Amino acid sequence: MASRRQHPILDPGSRAPAFRLPRLEGGPAALAEFTARGRVLLVFFKVTCPVCQLTMPFLERLHAAGTLAICGISQNDASDTREFNNYFGVTFATLLDTEDADFPASNAYGIASVPTMFLVEPDGAISRAIEGWNKMDMEALGAAAGMTLFRPEENVPAWKAG
Repeated sequence: MASRRQHPILDPGSRAPAFRLPRLEGGPAALAEFTARGRVLLVFFKVTCPVCQLTMPFLERLHAAGTLAICGISQNDASDTREFNNYFGVTFATLLDTEDADFPASNAYGIASVPTMFLVEPDGAISRAIEGWNKMDMEALGAAAGMTLFRPEENVPAWKAG
């Protein structure tokens, strides 16, 4: 299990629970810091998750477009997360939601599997929730960011469970 799930996953239309987590780079960060600048895609992940590994390069591509903020929320420690981010070229902000801290953000969002993503609007409302890998949802995120996420020559699976 990815976390100690206490609540069902939050649906679109729900208010995103506030959180304050350590940044991988040091210091704390709160959800409000991200939503103050616009909408943000929260991406809950684990470094050992194959579907997370599939997803990260596309999220990095989405991040590189510069029109949608992405915040990774790792369920691993800083050392493993740093190694993962280096390997997959992740440059977007990454926060740590660890087992030692009892996964406070993961539990608040109802995370049962990873990757799980939430598009949070500036007013704090969740406009999209994605569990696992769904190509159509990823294409919609790309469109929301004003870009085509997948290249024609890429063989991208339609769906993979998290």
